[in-house]
Amino acid sequence: MQNRIYPLINQDLTEIKEHILATLAYFDMFNYPLTRAEIYLFLGKSHHYELFDDGLICLVNSGSVYRFDKFYTLKNDHYLIVRRNEGNKRAEELIKIAGKVGDLLIRFPFVRGIAISGSLSKNFADETSDVDLFIITAKNRLWIARTLMHCFKKLTFFVNKEHLFCMNYYIDMAQLEIVEKNIYTATEVGTLIPLQGDMIFENFYAANTWTRAFLPNKNMRIASAVSGKASLLKRVFEGLLNLTGANTIDNLLMKITAKRWSKKTILKKLNSHGTVLALLTDKHYAKPDPKNFQSSLLKKYEYKVARLLNDFEKAV
Repeated sequence: MQNRIYPLINQDLTEIKEHILATLAYFDMFNYPLTRAEIYLFLGKSHHYELFDDGLICLVNSGSVYRFDKFYTLKNDHYLIVRRNEGNKRAEELIKIAGKVGDLLIRFPFVRGIAISGSLSKNFADETSDVDLFIITAKNRLWIARTLMHCFKKLTFFVNKEHLFCMNYYIDMAQLEIVEKNIYTATEVGTLIPLQGDMIFENFYAANTWTRAFLPNKNMRIASAVSGKASLLKRVFEGLLNLTGANTIDNLLMKITAKRWSKKTILKKLNSHGTVLALLTDKHYAKPDPKNFQSSLLKKYEYKVARLLNDFEKAV
């Protein structure tokens, strides 16, 4: 009986090691070491924690993974730990500021939910970090909400606060499911920090249970969000807009924005990170074009994992 069990344990342990390496490889692209608990949360498959712990210890002992204090990384570079600790401290302060930004933006018409996204949602910030925000709007009112919010953002340039209002990704309540389904989008959904609209994000997560296929151990955060109850002024303003052909206005604003962004892409205008400006527009979403970032990132990740696993199999 024991002879049958040991091969199964060895097989499971090998699989766990491969998943650990793949998880570390993803965050290694961002030079972000992980704690033991974080590695487990972002594994691509559920494993018994004790067996996972054995796999991680084996990888460290074999030199495939490096441990510095409580952090694990694929690079033998202690500076990554210093960088992460400093980034976590900056993020703590910036998240507090983001909370105040959320308190302000939830007052805009047809805004129903706000969450922190991007690197800040992973609890990291450096000297150049922005407050990236994920916005959920009322059904068929995305473009009215977005236009009003971005008109306000133009005012923030006068006081050098525009980096606190990076409203990059919008969806409305008619289409809460994220269309692109991959490790990148699953990680982005799984690490969102909801600020406003607790019930809205509960519905959002219910519409995106597909993330479990990529991150089965990751629980979604809702407790960080408040209810975002609409003020009387907001309800009145929304009511007036609904009485004056809001659907027509929303469609017109979508067409105007799509045309403007199309010109930016054709002219190959760059954002602050050196990426060509591109926006995907639809009645129910406005988001950065995944071809500009997601595609290259996923190819890089697949190549990195394939190389790691090939080296690992040779060493076994």
